Amino acid sequence: MDRLAIIEKTISIINKLPERKAEEISDFADFLLMKYEENLLNDAIAELVDQSKAYDFLKEDEVMYSVSDINIKYGNE
Repeated sequence: MDRLAIIEKTISIINKLPERKAEEISDFADFLLMKYEENLLNDAIAELVDQSKAYDFLKEDEVMYSVSDINIKYGNE
């Protein structure tokens, strides 16, 4: 079923319902839209962070320490 057919079917069903039930469907549609827009925003932010060079320093080789280094520093053998 294509998008237009889904919309027409949904409108037909809503028109048969009492006002309170139609309001519930409207509230649910608002909720779905809000979640969809929130996901789009989160995806866009993740893409910006991924393309950003701000976190490139995390990719650099770090000095690696061993457990023995910690033991020597704190006097635990």
